[in-house]
Amino acid sequence: MTSLLRLGPADAGEMLTLQRAAYVTEAQAHGTLELPPLLETLEQAKGALGDPACFAWGIREAGRLVASVRIVVDGDAGLVGRLVVAPDRQGHGLGGSLLLAAEAAMPPSVTVFRLFTGERSFGPLRMYPKLGYVETRRTPELHYQVVHFEKPRVRPEDPVR
Repeated sequence: MTSLLRLGPADAGEMLTLQRAAYVTEAQAHGTLELPPLLETLEQAKGALGDPACFAWGIREAGRLVASVRIVVDGDAGLVGRLVVAPDRQGHGLGGSLLLAAEAAMPPSVTVFRLFTGERSFGPLRMYPKLGYVETRRTPELHYQVVHFEKPRVRPEDPVR
């Protein structure tokens, strides 16, 4: 991985462009353009990146933002969202590397990570279990299911179970 960078409101436009490009395949797979990442406005993105509970991280290659993720702290949970990789950089391990680095950079109060994806998001459905996430449930959304995952935070000092 190049380097993990903290993203803020000034990065919102570039992050939103990356997000929209990355979610086109998800929209096609699920048969809808009504996915929240595609509907998010610049003002909403700036607000999210300015929220002190939101930790946004990215990877730049040659100055270009090629991957990003947001983790919102909610009590002891880190709610992972908007993990995106530029379409031309997908399949090179950037998403998994970014997610693991972002998890490690979260405040110590976070003891569990939660995320979700659509049932037709085959790349993420393969990747999340490899990163230690376990499917916890499915919920209906339009004409497909949303797959929810959870993972306990493991720190180097934690005993092996």
